[in-house]
Amino acid sequence: MQNRRDFIKTSLVGGAVLSAVASPVELLANEVKTQLTILHTNDVHSHVEPFADDDKKYPGMGGAEYRATIIENIRKKTTHTLVLDAGDIFQGTPYFNFFHGDLEIDLMNKMRYDAATIGNHDFDGGIDTLAKQITRSNFPFVNSNYDFTNTPVEGKVHKHVILKKGKLKIGITGCGVELEGLVPDKLYTNTKYLDPIKCVQEQVDILKFKEKCHLIICLSHLGYKYEHTRVSDIVLAQQTTNIDLIIGGHTHTFLEAPVKEKNKDGKEVLINQVGWAGVQIGQLDYFFEKSFRKKLSNSQTVIVDKKSIEK
Repeated sequence: MQNRRDFIKTSLVGGAVLSAVASPVELLANEVKTQLTILHTNDVHSHVEPFADDDKKYPGMGGAEYRATIIENIRKKTTHTLVLDAGDIFQGTPYFNFFHGDLEIDLMNKMRYDAATIGNHDFDGGIDTLAKQITRSNFPFVNSNYDFTNTPVEGKVHKHVILKKGKLKIGITGCGVELEGLVPDKLYTNTKYLDPIKCVQEQVDILKFKEKCHLIICLSHLGYKYEHTRVSDIVLAQQTTNIDLIIGGHTHTFLEAPVKEKNKDGKEVLINQVGWAGVQIGQLDYFFEKSFRKKLSNSQTVIVDKKSIEK
């Protein structure tokens, strides 16, 4: 394995092999037309290197090199893969203070992320830095409830995107937490926070009824759950319709498995979040029949460490 610092310096992806990856369920083989694997992260917070081997909570866990290797080897074993991030890419280590987000975006480009949303800490370098890094990314940023009119970010963020994998159309929208009181106003300037439930539903309706997407995902940086009335992923799921999956962030919640919540129509919505600092990757394997009827056959968290790439 190449020297970790050389990896960070050059942003090159390692090549070790991951063998313990979920495979299609044999019992469904005859009726399944397409497999889609969704990999996701949230709140990585500029953790480019793994935690120290003697760290009390996350010994040797995390790091861009290990994450890149795991993602690449899962791709080799699956036909269609999406890699998504639910925000707070920046802030948390000296790498952000020194490179102002250049390294984080370079690494995500190398890992071929498909889409990301914006977290509150992604404003920490200021609105100009955020605009610069969105422009440098090879993947779209999605957010439906921040109005960036008269800011450098205006026109750079998508309210939704449609990603095609084979014959599948996957619709993705996003939303973010209230910035006032959480982020200094000089950093987000004229950015306006709008009602995430209303804004997300507007985009989901387009993706469902106009674009006829087969799977609809919301990348959320609202937070998983609160004791007070603040909008969370749970509330978003309950008060909307036609979202299949909410990939969350902000609260650094480690979920052992996706949580099932009922939407306004009584239908199931899945919510998942994988903590913070890039120590885990969420993996969700969907199977679509010929009629595009979908079923989640497998969900797991992949620990990001040296052991995972040496199995």
